[in-house]
Amino acid sequence: MEATRTFQFLGLTFNVGNMISGVIVAAIVLGLVFICSRHLQMKPSGKQNLLEAMVDFTNGIVKSTLPSGSTRSYGLWAFTLFYFILISNLLGLFLHIEVGGVVYVKSPTADPIVAMSFALMSLLLAQYSSVKKLGYKGHFATYMQPISFLLPVNLMEELTNFLTLGIRVYGNIFAGELLAGLIAKLAFSGGILTFAVSVPLELAWQGFSVFIGCIQAYVFVTLSCVYVSQKLSIEE
Repeated sequence: MEATRTFQFLGLTFNVGNMISGVIVAAIVLGLVFICSRHLQMKPSGKQNLLEAMVDFTNGIVKSTLPSGSTRSYGLWAFTLFYFILISNLLGLFLHIEVGGVVYVKSPTADPIVAMSFALMSLLLAQYSSVKKLGYKGHFATYMQPISFLLPVNLMEELTNFLTLGIRVYGNIFAGELLAGLIAKLAFSGGILTFAVSVPLELAWQGFSVFIGCIQAYVFVTLSCVYVSQKLSIEE
């Protein structure tokens, strides 16, 4: 594991690298949306076309997984979640800052705490959606369907959904950055020969990692929408 710097505040431990990386990701997403949303027109062109394509893509995920008419309620959430996770997955491939052996900038989702936090937020939204639709009594009654004997099984399913949703994105991004770092170290370990061999390997792996980062962002948002859909589609 890479060395990190932390500090304590109100009894909580904060990771400086995750905080800096998260702010950078937020700034990139905000900056991209801000630039593309300037001077909106009825007949889109240029940057506005890019923004509308981005919105249509995440709205497509919502429409394909959630009940009809849910885009208005969940479209902005899906848009923000997808592009924040996407940039988080890719950040460490292009910007990795290490000072004195301590990492200050990397992919936030390469840390299990960050990945699991995203998973927790998605599943909490699913729980909230169920409570909003069915009420507290109806929501908790769903865990005893079709028979009350399945209560432990349904609760275990919620736990496994949480674990698999977060661990999947963390494992892929962490492994990608780890191997990229190993290839980079190999390049400077044995002179010109290892450098010549490592450069094409690094380029190929970087391209593959970009693909994996995009796929993992898509899978994460799609599964998050599916979990919300399951709560909204429960028969009363």
